[in-house]
Amino acid sequence: MDLVAQIDHWGVIAPDRIVHLSGGRSLTYGELRRCSNALTTYLVQTLPDDHSPVVVWGHKEPEMLVAFLAAVKSGHPYVPIDTATPAQRVDRIKDAASASLLLTPPRIAALLAETGETAPIPARQVGPNDPFYIIFTSGSTGDPKGVVITLDNLTSFVQWMLAEQIFTEQEETFLNQAPFSFDLSVMDLYLCLATGGTLFSITQAEIANPAELYRTLSRSEVTTWVSTPSFAQMCLVERTFSAGMLPHLRRFLFCGETLAPEVTAALLERFPQAEVWNTYGPTEATVATTSIRITSDILTRYRPLPVGYPKPDSRILIYGDDGEPITDGQRGEIIIAGPNVSLGYIGRSDLTEKAFFNLRGVRAYRTGDWGHFEEGLLFCEGRRDNQIKLHGHRIELGDVEANLLALSEVRDGVIIPKTKDGHPDWLAAFVILAEPPTVSE
Repeated sequence: MDLVAQIDHWGVIAPDRIVHLSGGRSLTYGELRRCSNALTTYLVQTLPDDHSPVVVWGHKEPEMLVAFLAAVKSGHPYVPIDTATPAQRVDRIKDAASASLLLTPPRIAALLAETGETAPIPARQVGPNDPFYIIFTSGSTGDPKGVVITLDNLTSFVQWMLAEQIFTEQEETFLNQAPFSFDLSVMDLYLCLATGGTLFSITQAEIANPAELYRTLSRSEVTTWVSTPSFAQMCLVERTFSAGMLPHLRRFLFCGETLAPEVTAALLERFPQAEVWNTYGPTEATVATTSIRITSDILTRYRPLPVGYPKPDSRILIYGDDGEPITDGQRGEIIIAGPNVSLGYIGRSDLTEKAFFNLRGVRAYRTGDWGHFEEGLLFCEGRRDNQIKLHGHRIELGDVEANLLALSEVRDGVIIPKTKDGHPDWLAAFVILAEPPTVSE
């Protein structure tokens, strides 16, 4: 599967089909093809002998899709960063990635206004084993670490999901809840682009305003819902969040955190026409590696819920403390091996050597997650270290503490996750100030 050619193909045969809706703006497949080609020419001319990463800093603007595609067409992996990321951290990510260029939606729009329609330069396109995108996650020392995903990694994931879900080409509308800097968004973005579907983004401003969020969802015509379980749980607070609001919905695809049985049961009751799928996988293994459709029977048989069966071209093993595979039913570390496993962390050979290894000729990754198999199904049992999942985002508590201690006003401090229903819901910081606070009379 030539993923980039497949995306361009829709721009030729269905140029007026809308590829992206976000914040009242739209982009067609024809515009995506023309604009990405124009930006490709600019990148090749600006960086003629350079294949270093390109940072794309924005939220969910249509220009983000244009920049992603142009970057890989011109031989550059892209690094997505959301506008919620502080500027200081953006600079650290840019330095860590050794990025040659930072693009923002306004800058992209200005460049496109200056550039006429052009043809791409295929010889510069990212190759199968080349980095396609780099997503930065939380690091235990306070420094973000960039996970390198190749075109082959992404293709393995996309082909698996297309075969399993059997999407209806050009008739699917995918919900985009996660920011593009969070690898869950790769699920909705590239399944959409591969099938000629429409990506319906909900912005942070809409999520922050519940009344506006439900109005937006009711006019979305979403057929495939992709989100963290906690977002769906939040939506369930609204009693009208049901098939009446989303009459075209066919499936829920969840990843990024634990799917609670209670959430699943409520979704099956309110959306009887839709399937609910649970998936599991770290960023280092390209979004997800296991999946299972959660039916009423699965709900009855298992508590907590399983995260599914491994994708056909990958293997999952459970290793004991001695580094050897253990039998079904025993708890150990989840190991993922297959073509979806990342090359490692950009510029961090030390971290790469610690987490990645060769398993009988296949690249493998030590997830740091506890898990076990039962009747061929994988169950994930949380972290082995100081990392947590907060609303789908992977956070090293040491990362937050290191940045807290970097503040001149703080002498010492600690971060403690506060839980709700057994899962991290927010973080509390306890600090000792470098100077006593001034109390005004």
